[in-house]
Amino acid sequence: MRIYPAIDIKDGKCVRLTQGSFSDVTVYGDEPVEIAKQWEECGAEFLHTVDLDGAQKGSGINRKIIIKIAQALKIPVQTGGGIRTIEDIRELIDGGVSRVILGTVAVKNPELVEEAVKEFGDKIAVGIDAKDGFVAISGWEEVSSVSALNLAEQMCKKGVKTIIYTDIATDGMLSGPNITAMKQMADSVSADIIASGGVGSTDDILSLISTGVEGVIVGKALYAGKVDLKDAINRLASTGGEKC
Repeated sequence: MRIYPAIDIKDGKCVRLTQGSFSDVTVYGDEPVEIAKQWEECGAEFLHTVDLDGAQKGSGINRKIIIKIAQALKIPVQTGGGIRTIEDIRELIDGGVSRVILGTVAVKNPELVEEAVKEFGDKIAVGIDAKDGFVAISGWEEVSSVSALNLAEQMCKKGVKTIIYTDIATDGMLSGPNITAMKQMADSVSADIIASGGVGSTDDILSLISTGVEGVIVGKALYAGKVDLKDAINRLASTGGEKC
């Protein structure tokens, strides 16, 4: 299992939301590129980034910053938020991003996901953000009638190899991940599952090993000092749970 430190960008700054609420924003830094370099220096093997403005408004407002991050690091970077077209995907990949995460478009235009997978292969991932088991879209401001598990199954049939699964109820709460939901998703589909939401300690990270997820995204816990990234990576490696 791999730890993905998260950098969420809003108005050009590194921030965290609580339960996806744009009215509950905490700013943790004005220099996302420098923060990304810190996580790389701590031993991160892969970085997770989100353009929150893009997710909410449907355009890549912070895309240039994310490309700067990808070009500044030696480790791979994945990103999501506001990615709606093949041209958006191509711009990010040409800019050095290793994996592009499609969210809202997977619900509203699943044919684009299929087209993207045919062109870009495993550089395409799908982000499924769930509230009470149903998919939330448009920066989590709208809950669809689509079941998270059903969407995951559909995406796997289209060739998607990686799914980032976020439990909105736990996101930013530091209260522990939704182990049951993550295990159910990992057991139900063939894609690699990256868990997101709720991590508040290194023990929370270790608790996910048994679910079978490929990785875990850690955001607020890092910025709030609840998790020391270097220590967490070492502890994960000592359990045999580190996936290199």
